[in-house]
Amino acid sequence: MKLIRTEDAVGSVLCHDITQIIPGVTKDAVFRKGHIVREEDIPVLLSVGKEHLYVWEAQEGMLHENDAAEVLRQVCQGEYMKASEPKEGKIELTAVCDGLLKIDREKLNAVNAMGQMVLASHHGNFPVKKGDKIVGMRVVPLVIEEEKMNRVKEICGAEPIFRLLPFRAMKAGIVTTGSEVYYGRIKDQFTPVVKGKLEEAGMEVMGNTLCNDDSDMVTEAIKKWIKKGADVVVCTGGMSVDPDDRTPLSIRNATDEVITYGAPVLPGAMFMLAYAGEVPVMGLPGCVMYSKRTIFDLVLPRIAAGERLGAEDFSVLGEGGLCLNCGVCTFPNCGFGK
Repeated sequence: MKLIRTEDAVGSVLCHDITQIIPGVTKDAVFRKGHIVREEDIPVLLSVGKEHLYVWEAQEGMLHENDAAEVLRQVCQGEYMKASEPKEGKIELTAVCDGLLKIDREKLNAVNAMGQMVLASHHGNFPVKKGDKIVGMRVVPLVIEEEKMNRVKEICGAEPIFRLLPFRAMKAGIVTTGSEVYYGRIKDQFTPVVKGKLEEAGMEVMGNTLCNDDSDMVTEAIKKWIKKGADVVVCTGGMSVDPDDRTPLSIRNATDEVITYGAPVLPGAMFMLAYAGEVPVMGLPGCVMYSKRTIFDLVLPRIAAGERLGAEDFSVLGEGGLCLNCGVCTFPNCGFGK
């Protein structure tokens, strides 16, 4: 940095905060480190007693924090995101639509491990709404080696660290199982819950089919919804090891590939996911009916974004897979599923 007269500082970058003190009113930075001095700033600087300033002196091979933040933006920003203007060396990305946030965690961790730079983000594999912050980024020092920022570019390559998958317009069919409901012995309280969650995810619910515990009937109902154009089929109930619970067998018979029957998540251990071609078919255990948050809340946003899930997407859910049933639910702003 170099020392210059305040009157000569227009266009220069401040190397430190400038504090203004008005007794009984304020004591705060009137200009922050990294601020680019403008003509209209000169009277203010003089009024707080600054006749000389320390400003950044450009050096070959070094980048100012705003320029370094721009490098971070380039490696972070995917589609459907808006970047803020650099401010005090920080840039934030916000979502321009509702969708599912995907993060390349290997790249994210590699950049943060380099030191002197910070990427702090929303959790990946969770939904964000239009206007939500996705990530804030900055470098720590006022200036940083250009070579270090070039290394960031090499590590991250052409694909951005953050991607936003917009939710798709999908149609869903529900298959409600259970002889007790089919024969009218009890009221169906499961379907309304599932319908509400599907609609919350932006899906159009085409309807529901009531079935008893006959596996062939359930299999046929699943296939009919797919023929009618359902993008997703959800089966409610009949997922336990009870001999009368035949939904898992029905799903196997109606699909081509079973991804999982069981997941390290509570509530929701008896969840099932399979695919009939590209159509996901889910088997929901009874906990979805009465628990506020379950495995269904973790999987549904990813299905709604068009992701095809694999077995590895479920095996990693154990850490954070226990819902604590808090008195006041703050999901997704909690540890469940993270």
